Amino acid sequence: MSDPTFGISITRIVNEPRPAVYSDMSVVGLIGTAPEADPAVFPLDMPIFLYSDDAAKRTALGTQGTISDALNLINAQLGEFQVAAKVVVVRVEEGETVNGTIANIVGDGISTGLEAFVQAGPLLGIIPRLLCAPGFTSQRTGTDANAVCAALPALCNKLLAHAVVEGPATTEQAAIDWRETISSSRLIPVDPAVRVMAGSDVAVMPLSPAVIGIGVRRDHEKQGRPFHSWANQPVAGIVGPSRPINFSLTDGATEGQRLLSHNVGVLLRGELGVETAIASGGFVYVGTDNSGEDDLWRFYNVTRGRDYIHLMFLRTLRFYLGRFNLTGQTIQAVLNTMGFAMRDLKADGDILGYEVKFTRDQNSPEELRQGRFTVNFAAEEAPVLRYLGIQSARYRPALDALLDDLLAQVDAVTG
Repeated sequence: MSDPTFGISITRIVNEPRPAVYSDMSVVGLIGTAPEADPAVFPLDMPIFLYSDDAAKRTALGTQGTISDALNLINAQLGEFQVAAKVVVVRVEEGETVNGTIANIVGDGISTGLEAFVQAGPLLGIIPRLLCAPGFTSQRTGTDANAVCAALPALCNKLLAHAVVEGPATTEQAAIDWRETISSSRLIPVDPAVRVMAGSDVAVMPLSPAVIGIGVRRDHEKQGRPFHSWANQPVAGIVGPSRPINFSLTDGATEGQRLLSHNVGVLLRGELGVETAIASGGFVYVGTDNSGEDDLWRFYNVTRGRDYIHLMFLRTLRFYLGRFNLTGQTIQAVLNTMGFAMRDLKADGDILGYEVKFTRDQNSPEELRQGRFTVNFAAEEAPVLRYLGIQSARYRPALDALLDDLLAQVDAVTG
């Protein structure tokens, strides 16, 4: 359309900073067994979405197997104004043995078992980023690693997800031996198991769904931002840990402290009247670490937070691709978009600081000619507070003040 000879022309300018678009990091990926499930609603090796309070789908799932119990534990951890968690369920066939079920969970590496979560995006329009396979991450043969734990890191890398995996829940040494077989910044190890009421009986169940539920609650409390730890949080819906773990806030030689030093999150019991306990009552989860090798990325709230930032960049900046020519205005719009998003995260206390810059060293004329440019980005996520040192000393100036007061009183009496 040509401009009018006598009139008005209006053009909308779109080459400007974009509002940040964030991803939901709290969608649960739950894989396990449900032998009574309606196969029409929950076919094997297919990702199925449900809200954790969906009565119809919960009925179709049945109560047998590991999935239903895990959903109950997740629901028990939800906080104020939370009705349900978003869950992607993958049901696998229950094997004749535990190892048979583990093989079904690991799947064929292409489309079944864990790999079914990869299809959640294209099939459901939602991607799970808090994964667990409750009851099937601790079993080992000899010195070999658990097969599910071995398969999870590659899947988590594809999804930008984290998985909570539970140890054997038997002894401290067994937990440490198990911990030594896993190494990934995307795995969050926990131990022991939990005891819950099953009718009139007490049953032992995996801890991982409860920890996942705490993660969902914490993200909700922080408006969906995953920069905060799940440590020192109450665990609801249980009657106790599967075994007691001795813990003291001041003694690093206790079992709980030793497990934490090996990056294993623990479930602790509160102790009324004991100042060095984690709480006065109830049951509390304490764990800050993933099982990676890089201490720079030790805290799972930091690695989850960086995923959140990267996904935000992907969702926000893809708008510019192909729509605009590479000009100074376009580059500035991208830099401003990134900078404004980081500014907001810093204002909320999620990061301590950031830097976004465009440099000549990273951008040659030849690269620009090809429609390519590079932005240098750095940010510092806020670390979790896990140690508070207090230095206690005598205070001599108080005696000087006391002496001054006494002398003043004597002078007042004697004149």
